[in-house]
Amino acid sequence: MKPSLDHTTARVFFALWPTVAERTQLAAWQAPLKRLCGGRAMSGETLHNTLVFIGDVELYRLEALQLAAQEVSGEGFELCFDEARYWGHNHIVYAATRHAPQQLAQLVDALEQRLAAHRFKFDRRDYQPHVTLLRNARWSNTPLPAMQPASWQIGDFALVRSVPHDGLADYRVLARFPLGAGDG
Repeated sequence: MKPSLDHTTARVFFALWPTVAERTQLAAWQAPLKRLCGGRAMSGETLHNTLVFIGDVELYRLEALQLAAQEVSGEGFELCFDEARYWGHNHIVYAATRHAPQQLAQLVDALEQRLAAHRFKFDRRDYQPHVTLLRNARWSNTPLPAMQPASWQIGDFALVRSVPHDGLADYRVLARFPLGAGDG
């Protein structure tokens, strides 16, 4: 999809939006990884894990998008990023999790089902939880060094708007949707 040049649409996605303390844990990975790989560090205030990327949505449909998200139920969970990896095809260094909790896959699936039921178009691809740390980086197939694990306590998910600002994306949380406490 082309970025919208008018003011009748918003570029949006659903994400896990961590606390400042949780983001700070992953932001600490950026300096040592940048020394190794170069590139441009993502802003620490906007580190997030995308659940479903929607793209451009007409402004009048944002309320319907929020209503669809309110229909999603799921349990809160812990998400531990414990490995730095490199995608050579797009030159990104990212934080990954070796063991994604079942609740995360269930959340993405439930969100996709509700979005489809409400006739929203979105990127359909195999879900790989990750947090982009560096763009325009260079690395080989060699594993990146071990990093201090960063754990996020997930109690909700967010609808986020991407707004172009000085050639980069500025992210604004539009709404948050709570998850249940689970059984135990």
